[in-house]
Amino acid sequence: MTSDRDNRWLAGVDGCRAGWIAVFGRPDGEVRPPRLFERFSDIIDADEKPAIVAIDVPIGLPAQSPDKGRLAESAVRPMLGDRKSSVFRIPSRRAVEASVAAEPADDSARFKRACQIARQTADDGKAFSKQSFYILNKVVEVDAFLRGHPEDVALVYETHPELAFVRMNGDEPLREPKKLKSQVHPPGLDLRRGLLRRAGVPDGLVTMTPPKGAGLDDLIDALACLVTARRIHAGVARCHPDPPPRDEHGLPMAIWA
Repeated sequence: MTSDRDNRWLAGVDGCRAGWIAVFGRPDGEVRPPRLFERFSDIIDADEKPAIVAIDVPIGLPAQSPDKGRLAESAVRPMLGDRKSSVFRIPSRRAVEASVAAEPADDSARFKRACQIARQTADDGKAFSKQSFYILNKVVEVDAFLRGHPEDVALVYETHPELAFVRMNGDEPLREPKKLKSQVHPPGLDLRRGLLRRAGVPDGLVTMTPPKGAGLDDLIDALACLVTARRIHAGVARCHPDPPPRDEHGLPMAIWA
């Protein structure tokens, strides 16, 4: 007999040009085609009402950044081999908030100001990368939602697609990147597609063209996040670090896979 718990929907989510790409799936079975959402809150309120959302976005912002960034980032980088640079350093909450402030309006000036605050609020006096800067608007969006909806905090888990693929690969780092010089790298994508198939993702989704507004790598990453959501549901996902520290708003700071 199938329980209500086994009938619930889970979601794998990644950021994309259009906002967010989400893939909804059952714990062991049906997976729906990916959909685009303008706002993260729309995913939580979708008809599927997901019981678990595994998302590739940092959750929990420290008041003071430890050496090399959050403990979650330091914990998972060594597991990724040559892909360790895909785990960006996320600075302190003050620096993150400065990066999305209305003033200064110029990106370069705002990045410079945020880096200055990051150095002042980091144990090692380090700032953060321009790549991190360009995802912080999504970090702030999810952070604001969770702080405003504490009842949903337990449903939303930070994950990282490359760590998810390491798990699918028997805890061995992947030898091929999915992108080279900002371009899709076919051997790396094929490697990840094979791992997704072995993890139970339907071939039609693994090989499909992503919806307009999302890249092929965004789709592959969202599917990897869904695999992590299934692992969380099954009780076999690992938390890094364990137990997770919490930020000043009670949000856990850990990466699951």
